[in-house]
Amino acid sequence: GTSNGWIAPASPLLVPGRQRNGRGCLTSSSSSSSRTTLNSAVPVEESAAVPPATSSSSSAAIRKAELKAQALKEGGLFTFNTKYGALNPFAIYYGLTSIFLGLFWYAALTGCQLLYFITRGRVDRLKRLPIFFTQVWGETLMFLTRCAPKIENRHILKDFFKQKKAALICANHNSWMDIPFLGYTAGWRNYKLVSKAELGKVPILGKAIRVGGHVMVDRSNRRSQLMTLKSGMKWLKDGVHLCTYPEGTRTKTGRIGTFKNGSFKMAHKTGAPVIPLSIVGAGKAMPHYWMFPFRPSNFCKVVVHEPIASDDKTEDELAKAVRDAIISGLPEDQKPLK
Repeated sequence: GTSNGWIAPASPLLVPGRQRNGRGCLTSSSSSSSRTTLNSAVPVEESAAVPPATSSSSSAAIRKAELKAQALKEGGLFTFNTKYGALNPFAIYYGLTSIFLGLFWYAALTGCQLLYFITRGRVDRLKRLPIFFTQVWGETLMFLTRCAPKIENRHILKDFFKQKKAALICANHNSWMDIPFLGYTAGWRNYKLVSKAELGKVPILGKAIRVGGHVMVDRSNRRSQLMTLKSGMKWLKDGVHLCTYPEGTRTKTGRIGTFKNGSFKMAHKTGAPVIPLSIVGAGKAMPHYWMFPFRPSNFCKVVVHEPIASDDKTEDELAKAVRDAIISGLPEDQKPLK
């Protein structure tokens, strides 16, 4: 997980990979059933003699086999695994479509970059153009792949946008599809995503982050974190929405995790309201062990909640209110265990 709760994860299209160990195996927390299977195969008096490296390797192999079997069950007969995640015919179609559209996206971003260089940043000061081209790419991709989610309570956003003020938009996070879902929900508005600095080095995605003026933070650098706070606050004061996932990372269990307060500092210090979003079902369209979604995600939905004021609460109270609102819109299998 991340330490500050501001970080948006990398796209599997542009950073195609899952966490892997040195042998290229998918890694994840082993389930209790995996440990039971491992331990039952070793006599009690001998289990203590098993070298830690061997035990770890066996656990990773068992987990890899479990994920492979699960992916085959989900994706059908033509599913196969790669070191970047599972693929099936639909996932391949989604990936090729996104890459093809990404070529035009990259060209448009390069044009924006050239415009800003020639005008020395005097044109499009709020970096609206790169967000527009990103939205074109995302919505076209979701239309062609039937991955656009249903949106409940869209009227809440429409009514809020009429007020001409910025908000911090927060959502739960258990799949990469949460990112295009959030952008699709925000619509044709100028918004910035808070992301980790490493993504700035990734082709296409890195260019979109830099040219679009998105907020980047180096998690290992305290000064960078302070600059992120100032940058985010400035965008909010300028009327630009900020989007973030307060959990700081995707949950692998499907259930909402704990929130970090980092993202709420920006809203609290500027008095900007927070709009909670409950993203439902994204993990069933693209679990963490898939490279791309294995089926259309038009069965997913995003529930928009009423804006929550930040100027009458502490940061902790604000975080709790937002988390409670998001949980209220989730199904039982995505709610935290009691």
